[in-house]
Amino acid sequence: MRLDLPRLEALWLKISIGTLASFLLIIGIMAFGFHLHPASSRYAIDPTRVNETPPFDQPGLYAIGPNEYRAVIIAKLFTFIPSDLTIPKGATVHFMITSPDVIHGLSIPGTNVNIMVIPGQVNTFTYTFKRAGEYLLLCNEYCGAGHQMMMAKWTVKEE
Repeated sequence: MRLDLPRLEALWLKISIGTLASFLLIIGIMAFGFHLHPASSRYAIDPTRVNETPPFDQPGLYAIGPNEYRAVIIAKLFTFIPSDLTIPKGATVHFMITSPDVIHGLSIPGTNVNIMVIPGQVNTFTYTFKRAGEYLLLCNEYCGAGHQMMMAKWTVKEE
């Protein structure tokens, strides 16, 4: 069946289809050609066994190289574990975080740290603390009646 469209309408239809095809082609090239994919967790663990699963059985800050650290964090109802850490200025911190209970978020105001924390999924993020001072870790996902109290404080010290 052939549609007889007015000339301008046919032109706009061709332009629209061409724009859509170009958009999908660019997205495809970006996703597959440059390996740009949505962030996802590297692996998942049983959320009911977070406290028994390494490395979350011993949350904390661990040196993994010169001025490079891994922060193993558990976000659970109304607290981050560990809640108080001290790191040296200029340190690169590789966050590794999960939750045993509900969805949380971890953000540090004044930085680009913003991690979605889903029960059982282990999410990672890397950040270099270039300025000394106190950094507040906040939950930015509503997680229950005590959500407004869910925070931690990290101190970045001059060495």
